[in-house]
Amino acid sequence: MNHCAHRRGWVVTAEGEQRCDDCGTRRFTGYGALRPPGLPERTAPPSRDRARADRDAARLISRIRRRGAVA
Repeated sequence: MNHCAHRRGWVVTAEGEQRCDDCGTRRFTGYGALRPPGLPERTAPPSRDRARADRDAARLISRIRRRGAVA
């Protein structure tokens, strides 16, 4: 395994890509595809799903309290 410390620096070989001058390791600097512009859209489950989740949580808590178990 090559243990280059990349001391000679990085050479830009293409837009968004650099190469180590010693060992030839490439690193990518442009991650635009991973972070699209703008804020993400907020999504929420339908209100019936939220109500069902609330009922299920209340049922679980009541069972735990009845049995004396500590969560």
